Amino acid sequence: MSKSIENRVSLEQQAAKDEAFMRQAMALAAQAELQGEVPVGALLVKDDRVIATGYNLSICRHDASAHAEMECIRAAGQLVENYRLLDTTLYVTLEPCAMCAGAMVHARIGRLVYGADDLKTGAAGSVMDLVRNSAFNHQLEVTSGVLAGECGEQLSAFFRRRRQEKKALKMAEKKQGQ
Repeated sequence: MSKSIENRVSLEQQAAKDEAFMRQAMALAAQAELQGEVPVGALLVKDDRVIATGYNLSICRHDASAHAEMECIRAAGQLVENYRLLDTTLYVTLEPCAMCAGAMVHARIGRLVYGADDLKTGAAGSVMDLVRNSAFNHQLEVTSGVLAGECGEQLSAFFRRRRQEKKALKMAEKKQGQ
């Protein structure tokens, strides 16, 4: 087999793995949504094995740092008994914010794979790019847009439903006040 065919097959295999892991992250996001959280899920993979998972818990825990990525990184650190998570890939349904991107750099995560861009706070290329900033002593390889449409729709549907619920509540309060 020629080198170019081998490379294409290898890239196709990696893309298939990325999609499979992203679907697992989306399932974690659904768990967050069941708890009234913004549906974002994350998982950390080493040697093709999931070693840690996380999903948003900021609302439940009253903790601004309880993002999916942070929960996942914390769990992985406890598991491997080290804050450095070398040779790992973090999958997350939404582009990380600056806090999460900074934690990934400090943890020395090797690769980031995310679904939907975050055009308001994304720190892996949309608003800023902390994970590939050459001023830092570590940069991550980034693959963006894996199942982007599905990840984005999961978030959009959540916020649509939430707006409808708030509108219905306002209407009910208005009726009750009459």
